[in-house]
Amino acid sequence: MIDQGEVLSLSPEAARAGVRPGMRSGGVAAIAPDTVILERAPEREALALAALATALMKYTPEVSFQPGFALLLDVSASLRLFRGAHALCALVLRSVRMLGFSVQLGAAPTAQAAWLLAHSTRRKGQMLRRRVLSVPSMHRRLNWLPCALAPAAAPFHEWLADIGAKDLAALRQLPRAGLLRRTSKALLATLDRAYGEAPEMFDWIKPPLQFSARIETFDRIEHADALLHGASGLILQLVGWLTSLQQAVRVFTLYLEHERGRAAIAPTALEIALAEPAWHEAHLLRLLKERLGKLELSAPVIALRLEAVKLEAMLPPNASLFPEPGGSPQDYHRLLELLTARLGAENVLTPASVDDYRPEVCNSWLPAGARHPKPDLADTIEGRPFWLLPRPIALLMRNERPFYGSPLKLVQGPERLEAGWWNDQTAARDYYIAQAADASCYWIYLERSRDARWYLHGLYA
Repeated sequence: MIDQGEVLSLSPEAARAGVRPGMRSGGVAAIAPDTVILERAPEREALALAALATALMKYTPEVSFQPGFALLLDVSASLRLFRGAHALCALVLRSVRMLGFSVQLGAAPTAQAAWLLAHSTRRKGQMLRRRVLSVPSMHRRLNWLPCALAPAAAPFHEWLADIGAKDLAALRQLPRAGLLRRTSKALLATLDRAYGEAPEMFDWIKPPLQFSARIETFDRIEHADALLHGASGLILQLVGWLTSLQQAVRVFTLYLEHERGRAAIAPTALEIALAEPAWHEAHLLRLLKERLGKLELSAPVIALRLEAVKLEAMLPPNASLFPEPGGSPQDYHRLLELLTARLGAENVLTPASVDDYRPEVCNSWLPAGARHPKPDLADTIEGRPFWLLPRPIALLMRNERPFYGSPLKLVQGPERLEAGWWNDQTAARDYYIAQAADASCYWIYLERSRDARWYLHGLYA
């Protein structure tokens, strides 16, 4: 990696070939002509760091940018939730790797100490330990760190080396007044914050009120399955953003961006609607994987953009003592969402009541992911059978009585219905509960028209 013509960072292979930090790009080309030289892109680095910060808000809302391409996470209130510091560190490392980055993780009771430990390197004869939990352990670990690790000590490196102050322990033993005269307030402030002897103040990142994240693909992608890795990073950012705002997503859209310029093609929109609001990474990734698995790309994809469309407040966890038998309502909704993503919304239906007096309209089937309105006809439809026929059956008449296997006896009714005039589908009927000779009950109606006729419309259990 080249910054302003000099080597900033390098791979182990480049180091074995003789490349060293600070070497000019011409020298690299001379001694290792096969080395791939990349120019540093500060704009992309800033975007990558912002993406990391958003994703890591899943573990704490208190995230801050720090010097040296670093992020600070105050997880003191999250340790119990994530089952301790070791488990939390493992989760953070996993999230960073899923986004395609590597990280040096430092943990300590103070932020300045965590920064110094994260930037520390192995010294001969010492064990590298970047994570400490107690204040005494933090003090012992800091005492071993070299003075040059603190950025504020860089201008005084030669003077400190001349007087034998090689580590922070030796630096702290120097008279404070003399050290202040010969160095700077910044160096003393760094030591005080690191050892917990001065307060630390931070500007925590404030997440935006709307979520939109974008990532460019490494190449022109022609198969939808190959987009899952990049889309997973966007989902991680979405989950972190949702958690920081205590929100859950009901609808989100993944835009697949194609060619730009003269051969521009409009992005392909992949909208995913959930049966209930969710914010869990695994569930959102599963739905996205199902949808991408069914998608056939019309053109190569060069970038992905994820947007949250509909949000709702995050529901608190279920505090009931006994779990739902056979799974929770959340498990049922997640199953419907998975089936919808796999089979299509038009193929996964649930029974729903519509606010209408006509039985064939009131009882209908709607997509499982749709939000069904609650009808206000409970008193009107009471007593109706659960099983309605797809189409009413015209009944025969014998001895001036409707006949279905045997003469039917009217035992209850009528329930007069007249509706549908607003869309020219007027229904004028008188419904009765009728009983056959074997005590079976049926729901029949007399059509109130010029040619009045009896019909069978439903059956009782």
